[in-house]
Amino acid sequence: MKWLSRIVGFSMCASVKYSSRGPALIPRMKTKHRIYYITLFSVVLLGLIATGMFQFWPHSIESTADWSVDRRSVHDAPLVRLPVASSIPERGDLSCRMHTCFDVYRCGYNPKNRIKVYIYPFQRYVDDVGAPISSTGLSREYNDLLSAISDSDFYTDDVSRACLLIPSIDVLNQNSLRIRETAQALAMLPRWDRGMNHLLFNMLPGGPPDYNTALDVPRDRALLAGGGFSTWTYRQGYDVSIPVYSPLSAEVDLPERQPGSRRYFILSAQTAVHREYRAELERLKEENGEAVLLLDKCSNLSQGAVSARKRCCRGQVFDYPQILQESSFCVVLRGARLGQAALSDVLQAACVPVILADSYILPFSEVLDWKRASVVIPEEKLPEMYTILKSIPHRQVEEMQRQAHWFWEAYFSSMKAIGLTTLQIINDRIYPYAAHTYEQWNNPPIVKWSSVNSPLFLPLIPPRSPGFTAVVLTYDRVESLFRVITEISKVPSLAKLLVVWNNQNKSPPEESLWPKIAVPLKVVRTKENKLSNRFFPYDEIETEAVLAIDDDIIMLTSDELQFGYEVWREFPDRLVGYPGRLHLWDHEMGKWKYESEWTNEVSMVLTGAAFYHKYFNYLYTYKMPGDIKNWVDAHMNCEDIAMNFLVANITGKAPIKVTPRKKFKCPECTAIDGLSLDQTHMVERSECINKFASVFGTMPLKVVEHRADPVLYKDDFPEKLKSFPNIGSL
Repeated sequence: MKWLSRIVGFSMCASVKYSSRGPALIPRMKTKHRIYYITLFSVVLLGLIATGMFQFWPHSIESTADWSVDRRSVHDAPLVRLPVASSIPERGDLSCRMHTCFDVYRCGYNPKNRIKVYIYPFQRYVDDVGAPISSTGLSREYNDLLSAISDSDFYTDDVSRACLLIPSIDVLNQNSLRIRETAQALAMLPRWDRGMNHLLFNMLPGGPPDYNTALDVPRDRALLAGGGFSTWTYRQGYDVSIPVYSPLSAEVDLPERQPGSRRYFILSAQTAVHREYRAELERLKEENGEAVLLLDKCSNLSQGAVSARKRCCRGQVFDYPQILQESSFCVVLRGARLGQAALSDVLQAACVPVILADSYILPFSEVLDWKRASVVIPEEKLPEMYTILKSIPHRQVEEMQRQAHWFWEAYFSSMKAIGLTTLQIINDRIYPYAAHTYEQWNNPPIVKWSSVNSPLFLPLIPPRSPGFTAVVLTYDRVESLFRVITEISKVPSLAKLLVVWNNQNKSPPEESLWPKIAVPLKVVRTKENKLSNRFFPYDEIETEAVLAIDDDIIMLTSDELQFGYEVWREFPDRLVGYPGRLHLWDHEMGKWKYESEWTNEVSMVLTGAAFYHKYFNYLYTYKMPGDIKNWVDAHMNCEDIAMNFLVANITGKAPIKVTPRKKFKCPECTAIDGLSLDQTHMVERSECINKFASVFGTMPLKVVEHRADPVLYKDDFPEKLKSFPNIGSL
């Protein structure tokens, strides 16, 4: 017991000591032990840091020294003498494709999905008597091309990492080459390997008298980026058809010309046109008078740079290429070679090229949609050219003028543009899952396709989008508009509210008069009163989900709207809406008929109140087939039907109607009033359906017999336990 009491007493004593003065201090560590532990901890910490840096630091460091002929004097380049008996590559294999003549495994895995390109060091090749293989050496154009590639993200100076190899041997112009010796020089490249994964650039192929449409230099399996391919020499999916660069692009800065009518309708400014083509053009000129202008080289000017930039017609001198801007259409005829630099000049002038060159593979046609920027006419139909061009609507001509100039600006304007476009096309073949889309290749940057993902390829789980943007189209129903804004603002997932003010004769209310809501409210004033304005891809729409709603849809509750958004999250590729409609085939009339919502089936939801993905705004504005968008704006009707057609045609799926409500606008109306719709309205809507089906060439709308309701909607369950208690009945 004494022992126990000692323990208790000690515990009490210790307790008192802790509470009054804090815990007893641990004896000070000996100095030498402390230094030892600090040193050990430092070594371990440095080891961990070094390990992490090794994991994330590049395993091979590329030199930042760019490839440039300017930095390596051509005269200082090593001289390579070609033995007389050196081997010559085989002629190009016409059966080559990417899976047979290209080693994609050399490209390897790249987290940036970008091929690496190596440029061979420059060398001067001479034959056994010291004569160079080229009469011009390295041209300025090829120097610009190689320098642009070396400055790009494609370039690497580590040949072991290269997916694609480019010789520094200039074969752009076959006229300056000695064919046999150039082929020998290619075969001597240290990694030639029968041309596997090598890329050659050539713009002027062939020579007199036959002018072959592909480079005559034997090149084994090397890819050829050629200007002037025909369907006989082009290896589809392997070679790349490139433009013939026009030096005038760098010399002449044409003023910007807005699309529209021009002084001349058709203009021909090429020189050395074949006499048969010239005779046909002269006949067109006689038939159509001042609408056609035929130019030729000026005989009264001395040859040289000045004469190359002049054209004449009956003694009158015109500046070239400036005169091209004065015509709506410019003729591009085949010459001795299929590829013509005139095509680049025409595009720069925003003149729509009329291409008459049978079997010609248009530049970058693998990715560019030339129907949007040019007119291709068979050579035998040259006499009918004027009639063909006159049949093109004026609005379409303006779009083609705009697209033609953008093609030049993006892909033709410099050797850099041509070279990097070629590499991007090859890159897309090797990394198809990261390839540029049709829209990225063919739509000017103002159409921001890169900022929006197609809902067809979203993750299978609901997208983690920050709510939705409500877009309210309005004209002047301010009182009703404010009621709609107030009700929508109660929806928890609302991120932004965008009001599209479609009245050009009246200003929106002052800012102080608008309802005060917790989310940003933006008013966009339109330039024209068009129904299609509701589907324009405004920059203000930052969410994936869009709620299109009219300014008189005042009966939808916040629960109904929130539920509609939740349904859309599960089906982001669908139109999810409230008013349902149906299309039917009228056997007596032999055409389609528009029906109201009082049926057991649904094939459309009206966009007066509907959720959809903002991607469809881009499709509606820029990719709607035919003249549907113009039809809608002219008739001030059926924009909702057009959107249903578009989405159904893209997805092959029906819309989803949510909640049972059928009345949305006027609380005082009874349900039976919905049956007595204005007959004129129904006839117009039926006409729209038939018009759109004709343009699409099919009936894309799908019929379903179901709608989406909340799980506990009809259950006899306490309202407070339901997620969406306030769902309207009708």
